[in-house]
Amino acid sequence: MFRPAFDARPREAGFTLLELLVAMVIAGVLIGIVSLSIGGFDRSLRFEAERLAQLLVLAREEAQVRGAPIRFEADDERYGFFVWRERRWQPVLDDRDLRERSWEQPTRLRVERADGRREIEFGRDQIDAPFVLRLSRGESQAAIVANGLGAFEVQ
Repeated sequence: MFRPAFDARPREAGFTLLELLVAMVIAGVLIGIVSLSIGGFDRSLRFEAERLAQLLVLAREEAQVRGAPIRFEADDERYGFFVWRERRWQPVLDDRDLRERSWEQPTRLRVERADGRREIEFGRDQIDAPFVLRLSRGESQAAIVANGLGAFEVQ
């Protein structure tokens, strides 16, 4: 009796689960690339505020690790972090995240604290003074609210 080396039955039509998963991954990557490229050139004030909030978290943790106060300073053109060393404030140069940065566009800042101080400093303590850092650029506004316990929320 003759037996074919392959199955002569026709294959059922449709996609395998693996083919569908590969197509979904490719579509997800393409959507991600497109969404990043649309908003990537014009960094909004909200984006800057989110980044600054993360840097403030990092500066707070770094001050506790180093055992030395770290201060945030800014003007309309740039901002940076400074560490208290040798009885003076010196720019943080040994940390690529806390280095001096320029704003994408001129940005005004206003610090609001219950104690009236205008500086933002982090020390060895786990508890800091709560503050609100208001950013404005043209008609756009954003605020970073710090609760004093290490949480920074962008509004």
